[in-house]
Amino acid sequence: MTQEEFLTIFDQYRPMVYALALSYTRSPQDAEDVCQTAFLRLLERPPAQGKEKAWLAQVTVNECRSLLRAPWRKRRVELEEGALENLSFEQRSEGALWTALGSLPPDQRALIHLRYYEGFTVAELAGQYRVPASVISARLYRAKKQLKKQLEGSDHGSISRNV
Repeated sequence: MTQEEFLTIFDQYRPMVYALALSYTRSPQDAEDVCQTAFLRLLERPPAQGKEKAWLAQVTVNECRSLLRAPWRKRRVELEEGALENLSFEQRSEGALWTALGSLPPDQRALIHLRYYEGFTVAELAGQYRVPASVISARLYRAKKQLKKQLEGSDHGSISRNV
């Protein structure tokens, strides 16, 4: 892969990789680390041409999982909600939805993000996760049901009607 090809892919998919990592880890610093690692892997082992988006999404999810399983992670203090106020990330401005998404398990957050923010189809997600499409549909259904429950419990009923 030439430098020009890499820079083109980097410019095109960096926001997606960072947003997915931030959605999964809920930490800007961890999201930056995951983003950097994903693009380093792209340099080491580039995917087939035209498959970059799916490949980067899968690598990002795998890196986030590895990061969250790390033993040092258990000894960390989580960020307070106020620490996320300065982010330019578009989900942050959605307040109640951001909080409700944060209450979901990381795997469900990643699925919601990939499906509704990045536009992956259920079939594409099934291929990435190596499970039948019905399993992805069921996981998305459970995640949306949990999101709706969280949003109905808050004062933001209008958002929950859109979920």
